[in-house]
Amino acid sequence: MSAAASLASPALEFSHLLDSFHVPTILVDAEFRIQASNQAYRDTFGQDITPGRHHCYEISHSYRKPCDEEGESCPLRQCLGSGQRQRVMHVHQSPEGPEFVDVELRPIPNTLGSPRFFLEILTPIRVASAVPTASGMVGVSPAFRDMLDQVRRVAPSRTAVLLTGESGTGKEVVARAIHDSSPRSNGPFVPVECSGLTESLFETELFGHERGAFTGAHEKKTGLVELAHHGTLFLDEIGDVPLTLQVKLLRLLETNTFRKVGGVSPLHSDFRLVCATNRDLQEMLEHGLFRLDLYYRISVFPIRLPPLRQRKEDLPMLVDSLLRRMEEDRSIGISEEALTCLSRYGFPGNIRELHNILERACLLLDGDTIQPDNLPDICVIPQEQSAGEPILFPHDRILPMEEVERQYLRHALDIGPADKAELAGLLGMSQRTLYRKIKELNL
Repeated sequence: MSAAASLASPALEFSHLLDSFHVPTILVDAEFRIQASNQAYRDTFGQDITPGRHHCYEISHSYRKPCDEEGESCPLRQCLGSGQRQRVMHVHQSPEGPEFVDVELRPIPNTLGSPRFFLEILTPIRVASAVPTASGMVGVSPAFRDMLDQVRRVAPSRTAVLLTGESGTGKEVVARAIHDSSPRSNGPFVPVECSGLTESLFETELFGHERGAFTGAHEKKTGLVELAHHGTLFLDEIGDVPLTLQVKLLRLLETNTFRKVGGVSPLHSDFRLVCATNRDLQEMLEHGLFRLDLYYRISVFPIRLPPLRQRKEDLPMLVDSLLRRMEEDRSIGISEEALTCLSRYGFPGNIRELHNILERACLLLDGDTIQPDNLPDICVIPQEQSAGEPILFPHDRILPMEEVERQYLRHALDIGPADKAELAGLLGMSQRTLYRKIKELNL
């Protein structure tokens, strides 16, 4: 009897188990052969799968070799090495195109305790796309996939998340993705813009107020914390909250209780916390501008959002997606020359700046394809310059010295050593001066 035949009979015992899963699920052996599959798997990949004949990597990836031999991590190989359950994020090739999938491998031990079969459960990740789309997050670059992997791991929990990164990287989009992937997805997602709020305005916005609590309070107001009950509270730019307000915020996060302005009875709100900032909270801690106890409360699971210049592989996909969202009644494309110009630009404003550039280009466009002359001057780089060289300046206009300094310092932060003292030495300045310039130039 062949090895495939000997395995097929016991594998049939798992048929009912596999069909109990609503997501694509298969039973594989140590040689990557699919021994059984559920209906969801067959519907997804649209193939007749003969037990013992097809390999998992052939069906899901269209590979000829296991994933780890094609540049991806292989959960089965990891499972064989550790004997423990493994989870990875992959891009699978479905009939609709590439899609992100959470792959979970569970070893099924035999009577001797050694795994003979492995249960592979494939859960689609709906909050991000590996192809251009009219909504949500898109990307395939390593930096984007690393960020997305952290999102899908933390989303199902109650853990507080701190999103860090430069302005314009899409922190609210990621916060909403965490909410949409969580058990609270049917509850409210309540964003709070912390920047620029005075103490009185902060309290009344966050906690609400009773009628007559102060001059002009003619009606009772429900605060945003109360609105976030059974949902997610997103505190954007939490680094801008003054020290005097951080104490009140800390009490809220520690007890989930608050009082309306002018109220006496404590109220309770059950919410999941997600915070975001483009400021260096560690530096603020050193200067006494941010409370240490509040920092530890909000930063249980920090996620850094990569700047656009670190995910240039995603640029064509992002451009396509943004154009779809912008011009629903027009079919607008972009020329290779214009895309090359964008790929050489540093995007200090990140995805928000890319959106603005494309929106401007669409307004200047008479046809249906964006050309280099539809782009701002700062994006148009001489074609004779090498694509491998850092491009800092436009060729046909003078930039203010502050902008030149900003671009060069950003370039130095990108390619220089992570140690700020060493970088400051290379730049010929003190570490204190370097930190001051980073702050002044909003880097």
